[in-house]
Amino acid sequence: MKQTFRPSFRQRIALNVFTGYRKTNAKLHDLTYLFWECTVRCNIKCQHCGSDCSPDDGSKDMPADDFLNVTSEIRKHYNPNKLMIVLTGGEPLMRSDLEDIGKALYEQGYPWGMVTNGYAMTAGRFQRLLGAGLRSITISLDGLEEEHNWLRGRSTSFQKACEAIGMAATTPDIAFDVVTCVNARNIAQLGQLKATLIAMGVKHWRLFTITPIGRAKENKELFISDEQFLQLMNFISDCRKEEKIIASYGCEGYLGSFEGNVRAGYFFCRAGINIASVLNDGSISACPNNSRKVVQGNIYTDEFMDVWENRYQIMRDRSWTKSGKCADCKEFKWCNGNGLHLRNFETGDVMVCHIEKLRNACREG
Repeated sequence: MKQTFRPSFRQRIALNVFTGYRKTNAKLHDLTYLFWECTVRCNIKCQHCGSDCSPDDGSKDMPADDFLNVTSEIRKHYNPNKLMIVLTGGEPLMRSDLEDIGKALYEQGYPWGMVTNGYAMTAGRFQRLLGAGLRSITISLDGLEEEHNWLRGRSTSFQKACEAIGMAATTPDIAFDVVTCVNARNIAQLGQLKATLIAMGVKHWRLFTITPIGRAKENKELFISDEQFLQLMNFISDCRKEEKIIASYGCEGYLGSFEGNVRAGYFFCRAGINIASVLNDGSISACPNNSRKVVQGNIYTDEFMDVWENRYQIMRDRSWTKSGKCADCKEFKWCNGNGLHLRNFETGDVMVCHIEKLRNACREG
C-alpha cells in the first residue's frame, strides 16, 4: 500500500488540540531550558558543523562568572530546580573549569547537563563532572567506525565516543542519550548502529538530519534524498514499536502522518518560547542553532530577564513565517513555519521543508 504524508483523521484532531497548547505556551513563555555556548573551540573538525568550529580556533571563552551572573539573575524570577542549564559549544570539555562551573550552577539550585563529542572524556573527568552535579549528557555517535571518523575528522573519534557512551550507559540516575547525524554515508547502516547501541546499554537514541549551514552547506554527501528521508521516518517508527531502544527524530520540524509516531509528542519549536541561549560572545538568542540574525540582545549591554520578557516576539508570533513555500501550505496551522533554525532570514523562506520531502517521496513511491 502506498504511503501518504497526510495525517489521519485522529491525528488531525490531536494536532488541532496541540495547536491550542502551543499558542498558550507562546503567550506564557515560561523559561525551562537555557543553553550556554560556553566555548566555540573544539578538539575535532566535523564536516557538518554549523558553527564552523575547529581545533585551531583562537577565540576566547566567555568568563564563567559572566554567565553565572546571568543564572543568578534568572533565579530571582524562576525556580532554578525547574530550569535546565545545558552547556554546549564548540566542545564544552575544552574548558578546564567545567567542574567549577557545574558546581556553581548546582549550588545555585540548577540541574545542568552538557552536549559533547566525547573525545576528551576520561573516566576521571566523568567522575569529577558527576561530583559537580552533572545530571544529563548527550554524546554524538554518527555511524559505525569508518563513517563516524569520516564525519568527525579524527581517526580515533569513534573509539573515544564509544568509551564516553560506555561510562554514561553504566551510570545510574543520569539522563543520557546518543545523538546521530543521519547522512548519505551512514543511512544504510542504521540497523547495525541500532544493534551496537542496544548492546552498549543505550536506552535513548535521537536522530537528526543536516541543516545546510556552516561547513555542511556545500557537502552533498551529508544530505539524504527525499526517499531516504521517508526511509528514516519508517525506521524510527519501527524502532519505537519494537521498544528495544527509544529512538526519536530531533525537533527539526513538522512531519505530517509521522507526527506522534517518531518522537514523544508533536512538533513544537520552543525557541524563544521556553528555550533561550547565551552565546560565547554574550549574545542572547533562543536555540543556539538559530541564525545569528535573530539575536535579541547581549548580556554585556542588556539585562537578560528584560530581554526574555520583552524582545522575543519574532519567535512567539510566527505569523510572519507564512511566506515563500509556507504561504499557501494547508499544513501551516500545524507546522507554524517549521523550526526557526531552518528559516533563511535573508529570503524569509524555509531552507528545509519536511512535508515537501515526504510529499515527493510518497508521490514517487
